[in-house]
Amino acid sequence: MTRSSDHRFGQPRPAIEPPHATQAPLYAGSPLQPLPAPTGAAPFRLNLADIVPHAVQAAEKVGGMAFHMVGDTGGVKDPKPQLLVAQGLEHDAGVAGQFGKPAFFFHLGDVIYFDGQAQEYVPQFYEPYAHYPLPILAIPGNHDADVFDDGTRTNPLPSLATFVRNFCAPKPGVRSVDAGESPRTAMIQPNVYWTLESPFATIIGLYTNVPEGGVVEPDQADWFASELAAAPKDRLLIVALHHPLYSLDTEHSGSKAMATLLKTAIARSKRRPDAVFTAHVHNYQRFTVADTDGKGVTPFFVAGQGGYHNLHKVAKVNNQPLVTPYAVPEQPGVTLESYYDDRFGFLRLEVSPTELLVQAYTVPRPQEAWDHAPKLFDQMRLDWKRRTILR
Repeated sequence: MTRSSDHRFGQPRPAIEPPHATQAPLYAGSPLQPLPAPTGAAPFRLNLADIVPHAVQAAEKVGGMAFHMVGDTGGVKDPKPQLLVAQGLEHDAGVAGQFGKPAFFFHLGDVIYFDGQAQEYVPQFYEPYAHYPLPILAIPGNHDADVFDDGTRTNPLPSLATFVRNFCAPKPGVRSVDAGESPRTAMIQPNVYWTLESPFATIIGLYTNVPEGGVVEPDQADWFASELAAAPKDRLLIVALHHPLYSLDTEHSGSKAMATLLKTAIARSKRRPDAVFTAHVHNYQRFTVADTDGKGVTPFFVAGQGGYHNLHKVAKVNNQPLVTPYAVPEQPGVTLESYYDDRFGFLRLEVSPTELLVQAYTVPRPQEAWDHAPKLFDQMRLDWKRRTILR
């Protein structure tokens, strides 16, 4: 959470620093990590009004709200892409859309590379967003949760200890020891998996651990189904997790385990999310998935283009780029509607009592000068009550 009086939005940005030193690789095998203790009470809900009350009041007055989303931002080997995305976010934070300016930034994980080290929070989080005037909330990614062990420590810090210190403070107004000179205070999320409540949308944020493809243990799966069932039916329902259910990239692909998790939770709760947002794959992809009951579609997004330098390419067919819309083979009802895999960017979401607008922006490439505002690449408007895409 940030004190608005401390922001210097609009001032010139500092010069881009040289690349960081090479970090240690992922812990061998990337094993499942134990969950840290929650810092708040079950069922781990946070009301947006406890963070930005004036923005919530303004949203209620105009009948909708806007916010940002993206993941995989950490600029560990080359800070330029992350700083360009941060600059784009800063610019868009001052743009008033149908429902005013964005109210917050929901991060989809991998805030810090490679292993969530405390010393990397200044160069990879607090400095890049020094001029971003909005609060930043987050779910952890696999890199935030992996355990840094260079072989010299007898007892490495437990998984997510530093993430919890910076995003799960037990009370507001706490400055993290990892923040350096930044005035941004720690966020007050009650757990590493949690639900954000707001007047127009409910966001259920899952933590999918470290192993490739993601793992959600039974107690969190029970909580997830319960939160789906409890979510107000008069508000848009978003599910956010790090590992994607669908992806046509050449590095990770989609996760069958996460697809099974969602299918099981829907069956148990008898409630289907209106949209699903993920990251982990370093590009932008938008899918529509036909509901099994034939009554509508659910949009699924991969938004891992937030600044980590190594972009992931989307697969080709017969050595040619995919042409969208592309019906995914052997996955009936799944269609890739749009993608970009050659640049960085972010998402802007606008939510009303009946519609969701998702806009995917790009920023200049690292070798290009910053001479324009972020460019709109793709947008989708969903009538979430009717579960139909509006053309």
